[in-house]
Amino acid sequence: MQNYRKTSHVTFDIKIHLVWITKYRKPVLGGKIAVRVRDLIRLVAKNNEAEILAGHVSKDHVHLLVSVPPHLSVSKLVQYIKGYSSRKLLMEYKELNKQFWGQHLWARGYFAASSGNVTDEIIMEYIKNQDIEENQKADNFTLEEF
Repeated sequence: MQNYRKTSHVTFDIKIHLVWITKYRKPVLGGKIAVRVRDLIRLVAKNNEAEILAGHVSKDHVHLLVSVPPHLSVSKLVQYIKGYSSRKLLMEYKELNKQFWGQHLWARGYFAASSGNVTDEIIMEYIKNQDIEENQKADNFTLEEF
């Protein structure tokens, strides 16, 4: 239980690798804008009880490894981060408005992959072997015998 996070009723370890790009893949995330992107992402993550484990702002995309609480969906977290950062950056840096019209800094969509210490095969094997006798392991969704 070394890497587990806790709330009042839940113990969890949910890590997601996220990647998203600027609209038209324009390389505008440099210098003071990159620093501001990082600060805005940190703020949104903190406000939503997400913990950034690693991150990188490139010229045209962002990578995050983030630990999220179970009550927060991945899509909502990305919506909050992209929406808030886009709005703030376009308001604060007028030079971005010349390149991005229609109030969109980020391209639609994103990449998300779960991360963990255990492979899918190990989890399936663990679930399959719960309270089951050796001769009953043919089905992938089993019941405990009473």
